[in-house]
Amino acid sequence: MGLFSKLFGSYSEKEVKRIEGTKQAVLNLEPMYQAMTDKELQNQTNVLKGRLAEGESLDSILPDAFAVCREAMWRVIGIKPYPVQIIGGIVLHQGRIAEMRTGEGKTYVAALPSYLNALTGKGVHVVTVNDYLAKRDSELIGRVHRFLGLTVGLIIHDKPNDERRKAYACDITYGTNNEYGFDYLRDNMCIRKTEKVQREMNFAIVDEVDSILIDEARTPLIISGRGDKPTENYEKADKLARMLKPIKVVEVDAKEEQDDYDGDYIIDEKAKTATLLPSGVKKAE
Repeated sequence: MGLFSKLFGSYSEKEVKRIEGTKQAVLNLEPMYQAMTDKELQNQTNVLKGRLAEGESLDSILPDAFAVCREAMWRVIGIKPYPVQIIGGIVLHQGRIAEMRTGEGKTYVAALPSYLNALTGKGVHVVTVNDYLAKRDSELIGRVHRFLGLTVGLIIHDKPNDERRKAYACDITYGTNNEYGFDYLRDNMCIRKTEKVQREMNFAIVDEVDSILIDEARTPLIISGRGDKPTENYEKADKLARMLKPIKVVEVDAKEEQDDYDGDYIIDEKAKTATLLPSGVKKAE
């Protein structure tokens, strides 16, 4: 099997080789974007959005989008993703897992596909494991994306609904898996659509994917709503029930063919049910 792997390579190695051409296309565009002024570089966001509107796919504009974001990162935060980090960004854009060690710059890698997918205007979620990382990344990488004309939002604990709604409406939203999860549950408990804070899901990048989708997933998110119906309804129902005459299901079985039961509802203690009879319905009415 070792010889077989050496001859044909592993699946990951073959996939990385397939990406090499796209990575090289990004690097080849570097001189062109380096020569642009800040204003010209910032305008590339509108140019790329225009290409999407004309029918081009995200994959076709990927080299330009990555090259633009890469140059913006260098100008704003003094970081320029390495070729291997460009490969990582392409893998994330494809919806796959990029395995990287601590310190290899996962934050910078995620900046590239999040910029590309935000160009659709449908929103991008960046999922982190805690509030500190979400806040740090939204401030650091957010500077780059704002420089390029995109809006960046942050979802952390204790944020009011109005602010959450604005954050979710941004082009790129940073937050933790728990906050996203609880907002989703709360949205599904809303009475009106206008009360919801999230919009339709489009594209997400998950940091520490093994931790969030395996370890964290072992603990369910549980939420409950406060009852808002008046208790007087229960009091009325209790008062009505006391006015009706019950008969047990055993007594009904004993009468067999008799239809005229001496009672208003049947109690089945085994099944724990109570069923109204015609006389009970009339009294209830």
